[in-house]
Amino acid sequence: MHAFIEHARTFPARLAASGRSLAPLAQGQRPEALFITCSDSRVVPSLITGAGPGQLFELRTAGQIVPRYSLERPTGEAATIEFAVEVLGVAHVVVCGHSHCAAVAALARGEELTAVPALNGWLAHAAEPPPARPPSDRDLDHAVHGHVLAQLERLREYPSIRRRLEEGRITLHGWFYQVHTGLVFACRPGDDLFLPL
Repeated sequence: MHAFIEHARTFPARLAASGRSLAPLAQGQRPEALFITCSDSRVVPSLITGAGPGQLFELRTAGQIVPRYSLERPTGEAATIEFAVEVLGVAHVVVCGHSHCAAVAALARGEELTAVPALNGWLAHAAEPPPARPPSDRDLDHAVHGHVLAQLERLREYPSIRRRLEEGRITLHGWFYQVHTGLVFACRPGDDLFLPL
C-alpha cells in the first residue's frame, strides 16, 4: 500500500513535470465509450485501450454482469449504463470478458458459493448461465465468450440502448481479453466468433 500512497502523493508534481494538465477535465466529461468489464485486478481498461482521463466511462462488476433493467428494482449498474447513454451520450458500449474469470467459472461449474453469499446472489443476475463444462482453460474461454454475448443481449433490453440502436446512434462491442498474453479478441457480428483485433 505504501507504493500506492507515494504514487498518489507525487502524482500532481509528476503530472506538472510532464507538461500535462488535467484542468480541462473540470469542464465536464465526454467519454467515447462505456467499458463494462470484470472487477478482476488483472483487467485494466485504460492499459488495454490506451485511454486517458475522460475517454472511457467504466463499469466494473464481478463477472461483468449486466442486470436486467427494472424500475421496480433499480441497480447501480443500470443507473451507470443509463447515465452513460442518456447524459454522456456515449457512442460505443464494450462488454469485455476475460480469461481465467472466477465468476464465470463458478457459473459454468454450478458452484454453491456459501462462503460468499452476496457474490452468490449477484451471480444469479447472469443473463444465461453458461452450460456446465469441464474446468479447462479452453472451455472456460468459450463459456466467457457466451457470457459476454448474453450480457450484450441484456443490454439490448435497456430502453435507452434499444432506442439508440434503432436510430443508429450507438454500437455494441463484445471483447475477450487474455490476461496471460494481453491479446484482445472481438466478437464478429453475425456469427458470434471472437477474432483477434
